[in-house]
Amino acid sequence: MTSRVSRKWLPVALCALALAAPAAAQTLAEAEPLAQDQPTDQLVPPTSAQDFTAAQLDSVIAGAWRPEAERARDRYRHPKQTLQFFGVRPDQTVVEITPGAGWYSAILAPLLRDNGQYIAAVSAPPPGKPASDTLQRRFAADAATYGKAKIVTFDPKAPVFGAPGSADVVLTFRNVHNWVMADTAPAMFKAFFAVLRPGGVLGVVDHRAADGTSLAAVKSSGYLPTASVVKLATEAGFTLEESSEINANPADTKDYPKGVWTLPPTLTLGDVDRAKYQAIGESDRMTLRFVKPDAPAPASSAH
Repeated sequence: MTSRVSRKWLPVALCALALAAPAAAQTLAEAEPLAQDQPTDQLVPPTSAQDFTAAQLDSVIAGAWRPEAERARDRYRHPKQTLQFFGVRPDQTVVEITPGAGWYSAILAPLLRDNGQYIAAVSAPPPGKPASDTLQRRFAADAATYGKAKIVTFDPKAPVFGAPGSADVVLTFRNVHNWVMADTAPAMFKAFFAVLRPGGVLGVVDHRAADGTSLAAVKSSGYLPTASVVKLATEAGFTLEESSEINANPADTKDYPKGVWTLPPTLTLGDVDRAKYQAIGESDRMTLRFVKPDAPAPASSAH
């Protein structure tokens, strides 16, 4: 005869099993510890955006695609500290104005390749002269590194760098003195303002004249008074947010026969006092961060 549990005792039996389950589970756990999905001593703390950007900058600055001659200038140009000061991130749209042969392009384009956009703005050549294709050839020769980097051309007298409000950052390195000499600087700064979104950053590095020097006295030397650059930017609508001594060089006396071009890398005097000028190094430079103010909130209409 097969024994069966009486229906009236079934709830009691289930209750007993429920009460016994935790004790059984504890015994099992003590006998065979459960494997963890990820041991606590191997957990990786979250990385801040600032730390992530710093790591990305280290990686691209150390990139094998950068020629040794360009790496040698890092000690004068401090690319990591400079770009961090300007607040550049890998997910931004960055426009670099007249990048020349691409010294900073080789850092910025790979940094922005995956999640951002690098745009090199190159001056259109005068009528009848061919456009330089140095930068284009550099990008084309290493598409894996430079990715979707773009080149746009502009008219220095009526510059446009992109759709209004389309850029997060505009950068220019050692170019303002050229625009001042050509009398195109005001138009350039107004175009920087136009292409930046509200809250966007304009980063400027240029050769710094001695304190108290007038613009007229140094205009042809390649050096500029800091106040003159600030004036150009503020008249275009920018606010000076901060200045930095990252690219300062106290050894630069700023009184050379051929102006700033006497110093490296140009060394216009050739072998004349070459060792002296090489010992001084590259020029003393201002590093300025401007911001395009946020658009004011529209005034509420009275009803």
